[in-house]
Amino acid sequence: MAVWDDVVGQDRVTAQLAAAARDADALVSAERAGRSGPVEHSGQSAQSGQDPALGGPPSPPSADPGGASQMTHAWLFTGPPGSGRSTAARAFAAALQCVSPDRALGGAPGCGFCDGCHTALIGTHADVEIVRTDLLSIGVKETRDLVRRSSLSPSGGRWQVIVLEDADRLTEGAGNVLLKAVEEPAPRTVWLLCAPSVEDVLPTIRSRCRLLSLRTPPVDAVADVLIRRDGIEPEAAGRAARATQGHIGRARRLATDERARSRRAAVLKLPLRVDDIGGCLKAAQELIDAAGEDAKQVAEEVDTKETEELRAALGAAAGTGGRLPRGTAGAMKELQDKQKRRSTRTQRDSLDLALVDLTGFYRDVLALQMGASVPLANDEVRDSVQRIATASTPARTLRRIEAVIACREALDRNVAPLLAVEAMTVALRAG
Repeated sequence: MAVWDDVVGQDRVTAQLAAAARDADALVSAERAGRSGPVEHSGQSAQSGQDPALGGPPSPPSADPGGASQMTHAWLFTGPPGSGRSTAARAFAAALQCVSPDRALGGAPGCGFCDGCHTALIGTHADVEIVRTDLLSIGVKETRDLVRRSSLSPSGGRWQVIVLEDADRLTEGAGNVLLKAVEEPAPRTVWLLCAPSVEDVLPTIRSRCRLLSLRTPPVDAVADVLIRRDGIEPEAAGRAARATQGHIGRARRLATDERARSRRAAVLKLPLRVDDIGGCLKAAQELIDAAGEDAKQVAEEVDTKETEELRAALGAAAGTGGRLPRGTAGAMKELQDKQKRRSTRTQRDSLDLALVDLTGFYRDVLALQMGASVPLANDEVRDSVQRIATASTPARTLRRIEAVIACREALDRNVAPLLAVEAMTVALRAG
């Protein structure tokens, strides 16, 4: 199974990445044969060559009819949530590290089975650094560590690949630190940046990257992946894919996690509970409490382990609560601050997920009101959708959708979550 199989509904993107992986393989092979230099940042032609380690024929030439190399040193993957930005970046990283013997017989890089592909995909390859954050932002210190890592030569002799899954969370200072590394990378370093849109990345950085725009995958394609890769029953897979409107990660979670289904069912009842101010305030508080519970569960799973590991590293026996050596209080305080920021991020992400589900509910309401011939995302609560559609007008539904969007924007601006959600539920009542 090729590494591209998990990149769902992105045929154009995978074709570009596959062509680049072939050119990258040709560059490595030619350099090993002593007939070429490292990757050309200016897009010059890639020369074909023979990899002596493989003992086979020359790698395929560039797929570009003009002969220009499809490979470059920095890529920016953009697309809506659930489009598979990070999945595509990881697949490309794996293809760059592919060492399959099949390539000697004309096979394309990215077999999915060799040691290079396997370790890159699961995140254990020595030359592939996958960076994601569960905090609100990526700061200067973390970015400087990445830049230092990017200057190293690949230990395996192919490529040093940095996959930055949350490039949109770089602070301005961190972005400026990254700029120099992207502008003048080491000869065998490739940067793969992921962000929802080009506007989420500094103009100076995105102008130095090759842009790949992903789209929301078709619902049928997402359902097929859930059936094929996760062994989910077809009916449940189709229901989850429809409910999330093609968001792969959310669909998988919804199909496999009973708690996620319960939370979503509770959110879809909210439109029927905002008939009075008391109901609005109660519904808002319940949404906040549910998000807080998610953050608490993450803390229980991760924070205790992190704290005990740090205490042991600093010289205190694990599980004893013993006194820490002098001078180590700062390290413990830094960890506590990190855990607090992670809890805030988890709570906001959980709340945002609920708001996305709420938007989908009103989208279905509007579809019924307008007589649109599209399948409902929330067909399991069709009676509730029909009830709201009959009792209101398309104009009121649009105002309610705008209220949910305004709540999400307020949360992005660090408005107190309870105040933002209370304002939204009151607006939903008014329509």
